[in-house]
Amino acid sequence: MARRTPSQQDIALDRLPKAPLNRETLRQTLALARYIRPYRARFFAGLATLFVSATLGLAFPLLAGSLIDSALHPDLARIPVLGVLSLNQVALLLAASVTMQALASFNSALAFNRVGQSALADLRRDCYSRLISLPMSFFGQRRVGELTSRVSTDVAQIEGALIDALPQMCRQVVFLLGGVTMIALTSGRLTAVMLGTLPVLIAAAVFFGRRLRRFSRETQDQLAATNTIVEETLQAISSVKAFANEAFELDRYQRANARVLSAALSAARWRAVFVAFFIIALFGGIVIVLWFGAGLLRSGDISPGGLTRFVLYTTFVAGAMGQAAELFSQIQKTVGATQRVRELLREPVEIGHDLPSANRTPLPTRLRGEVSFEAVSFRYPARPEVAVLHDITLAARPGERIALVGPSGAGKSTLTALLLRFYDPAGGRLLIDGRDARDYPLAWLRGQMAIVPQDILLFGGTIAENIVYGRPGADDNAVRQAAREANADDFISAFPEGYATLVGDRGIKLSGGQRQRVAIARAILKNPAILILDEATSSLDSESERLVQVALDRLMQGRTTFIVAHRLATIRTADKIAVIEAGRVVEFGSHDELSANPEGLYRRLSALQFGQPGEVAPSVVD
Repeated sequence: MARRTPSQQDIALDRLPKAPLNRETLRQTLALARYIRPYRARFFAGLATLFVSATLGLAFPLLAGSLIDSALHPDLARIPVLGVLSLNQVALLLAASVTMQALASFNSALAFNRVGQSALADLRRDCYSRLISLPMSFFGQRRVGELTSRVSTDVAQIEGALIDALPQMCRQVVFLLGGVTMIALTSGRLTAVMLGTLPVLIAAAVFFGRRLRRFSRETQDQLAATNTIVEETLQAISSVKAFANEAFELDRYQRANARVLSAALSAARWRAVFVAFFIIALFGGIVIVLWFGAGLLRSGDISPGGLTRFVLYTTFVAGAMGQAAELFSQIQKTVGATQRVRELLREPVEIGHDLPSANRTPLPTRLRGEVSFEAVSFRYPARPEVAVLHDITLAARPGERIALVGPSGAGKSTLTALLLRFYDPAGGRLLIDGRDARDYPLAWLRGQMAIVPQDILLFGGTIAENIVYGRPGADDNAVRQAAREANADDFISAFPEGYATLVGDRGIKLSGGQRQRVAIARAILKNPAILILDEATSSLDSESERLVQVALDRLMQGRTTFIVAHRLATIRTADKIAVIEAGRVVEFGSHDELSANPEGLYRRLSALQFGQPGEVAPSVVD
């Protein structure tokens, strides 16, 4: 049979670090047993049937030996409790035992799978729930791949341990203890001979196992490197062809593929040596046991059935011991995965998700939209040594349009992040309708706001699903009305599938202007009291910009709006313009007021963009 090519998840599981087994790590692992608690009745039922199945498995060598004895010496075919049975009775008993063992194994496997999958579904739900409730500071210090691994690879490792490793470990413990007991009862002298051969097998398994795992990991690492080359090449296929670098990429892939082949052949050589040695050691041990057992059989110290029982029990013991190393390795990986999952579950959620009842005051149906930054200072948690905002004071009355302009890195987008409460000020206060923003429940507060960013990332579903994301549960008429107000209905209706058109990954099937209008429709459907426009038209062509700007003008009606812009032509009609430089508000006023200041930063920016202050030059980017 051909070997299965390892999947990405197989490679990820094999790379999982192993945690040391001690009291603390085991205690943390057992803490996840609370996910099994709701299903404990089924769990213990599965455990009971597992022990029944294992015990019936131990009965097989006993009955098989009695079957042989009943054929050769009917008077010696004595079975504990049942006494002497005939050949046919032993055969029927053996068949019944195998049938009952199969039924018990079926019930055990089904119970463990039901319990395991149910418990892991709860664990995945809690991991995802905690993940999306964590503050932005957490995501700023973690990589997406690492976080995805917590919900996929780590939970998959726990799944393998709960559904496969735990039942297998219980079964092998029964086989090991029961098998050693039974071979000792069968023949003490033969047991001593058999145990003398085991150390060689155990030492060989440990020695070769370590090397095979190392070569296997190296092979998988090299294979992952080749997959990375394929992924990079296909993602940038237009660049590859534009630079005529097909031969270069093929050479790069061939070198990586040669490293995979070298590592795989090294692993194959060690595996072949191990197989050959194991055959010699295993069958050599069996030959020694059979040789010594044949002598006992000739002298009458053991019956043919007794020798058969002994050999079968020996295979049970050898199999259990052979599984021990792999099970121990899997348990170590599970303990490590459990620690990482518990670290995630212990991370504190955003402040404001669960306000104490004492802090809850009656909420209005809708915010008026009055916003006030009072001496606000801020440093990003990931860069605490860099002050981003310095004592910013800025106010917006309900329905006002406030433009935020200034050089890149001045702190404009940081102000909007504070408004959305992605972060809280390090100093000063943010007041909304006269109340500290931290006094509002976070989900409710964000439900009163909407943002139209520069880079629109749509979900990979349909256009309708992306629009209704602004107000889940809205009907089709509301979705279409929002699209019409966003100047999006015409291009959506022109698609063969209309609103059911799939937008593709990150909205790649739509143009930039189309994605922008879908995002505006989503914001219109949400009907926010406070609106944030972050460079919403900076990368559009003239026609798309015109359509988007008309839609934005409709959206801003009656809403407090903060407009982040580099292109000053788009904010001339703003009620107030805040000019921000190096984290400080250096100017504040209308377009005409700021343009009249010959020494002001706004006038200098206008001169750079328009040639002369007040002269409009479209599509000029700072």
